[in-house]
Amino acid sequence: MFKFFGFKCLLLSFICISQIGYAQVRISAIEITGNKKTRDYIVKRELPYKVGDLLSKDSLSTLNTIAQQQLFNTALFLETNVTTEQLDSAHVKIKIQLKERWYFFPLPYFRWVDRNFSQWWNEQNRSLDRVNYGINLRQGNVTGNNDKLTVGYITGYTHQATVRYQMPFIDKQLKYGLGLGWAQFNQKEINYKTDSNKQVFLKTEDVIRKGYRGNLNLTYRPNLYERHALQIGIGNESISDSAFAIAPNYLPNHKKAYAYVDLNLSYSKVRFDYNAYPTKGASTDIALFQRFSKGSNLTAFQFRQVVAHPIAPSRFILAESFTVGRLMQQSNYSDRKLMGYGLMQMNGLEYYVVDGNAASLFKAELHQRIGTYNVINPLTKKFLPSVKYTFWIKAFSHLGYVYSQEKNKANPLANSLLRTAGIGLDVISIYDFVLNMEYSINQLGDKGLYLHGGINF
Repeated sequence: MFKFFGFKCLLLSFICISQIGYAQVRISAIEITGNKKTRDYIVKRELPYKVGDLLSKDSLSTLNTIAQQQLFNTALFLETNVTTEQLDSAHVKIKIQLKERWYFFPLPYFRWVDRNFSQWWNEQNRSLDRVNYGINLRQGNVTGNNDKLTVGYITGYTHQATVRYQMPFIDKQLKYGLGLGWAQFNQKEINYKTDSNKQVFLKTEDVIRKGYRGNLNLTYRPNLYERHALQIGIGNESISDSAFAIAPNYLPNHKKAYAYVDLNLSYSKVRFDYNAYPTKGASTDIALFQRFSKGSNLTAFQFRQVVAHPIAPSRFILAESFTVGRLMQQSNYSDRKLMGYGLMQMNGLEYYVVDGNAASLFKAELHQRIGTYNVINPLTKKFLPSVKYTFWIKAFSHLGYVYSQEKNKANPLANSLLRTAGIGLDVISIYDFVLNMEYSINQLGDKGLYLHGGINF
């Protein structure tokens, strides 16, 4: 009798513990403060829950962390804080405290045109002739809907006028977005060939290249992490008689001018704790590109995957794989640029480029945080009394390969395994500022200290 009673008590205890672990609460309200310009529905679009949802108590903490990360990754806020207030045993209120960024930046524009700072500083001897300067008027969050407007005029190496506008949502369900852009440019110097895997330039006193580009894009975001995009673009480009005489293979079809229509279809899934410097999470990007031009079409694809995995509270490993392939009716120089351009970069090969039809890249990195410091900011005490800097040290190894159908002495690094390794220091701060200082060595035996990075407004 007593044994049976004891068994029932033990069973009841397990049931109670189980019920406590799986206790559910309903979200009765979501309170948002600090969003002076950003509309409430833009904030709520980034949340993994909504008013009326029934959730387990155990899951709320994880979901609040996701909400905080999603809001910070919009690049709308300097600070995000998401907490839960218990209203009664069955209801909670989500409290979101925000501090908005500055959204308007009439910035002077000063940037070297070379592929990276080290190439401009050392190989081009810090030449101011290879610098673009002007002004960029950037207005973020124009209407409070996280829309962006950029109007710029640049002179110096390239004369260029641009206007871009992106509206992330144009429907009530906040899934479809629309954007457009236009740029007109001319310049007096072109990179017209490669020699020993180094860029070779042609410079004249008159305009040597000119053209325009326009695009319209439609985006679709079905959930928090996935995005689809369809972009249609038009363009026209031409080179001068003097450039054509020296570089007849610069443009397709051995012509001085050509017009084209671009079609770009892309998919991305990004789930990082911090997009600018991920320490946890993964991303996948897939893109298909088709260029239509009379007598010369270009088909391209790319696949990129990045994984960041924490192995200790202040340590993580990062792995990246990136593949690009191109099919060309006619091989012209501009369409063969691969390693050393855009995202296809290997630390330690900053001074080299490799041309080809396809390329693959793999990166493995180990990062260790060494400290976080708040520095007093005397200039804007009221808005931003201090600025936080976080320092990471890292070790890395990169492997790459570029396949080229055309084998020649000007491109000896093609069709061979590319290898680099090194150590570095990364500095992270507000407005997605990331500065990379890296000491690298490559398979050729070259060693050096390189700087990368920038700031995203």
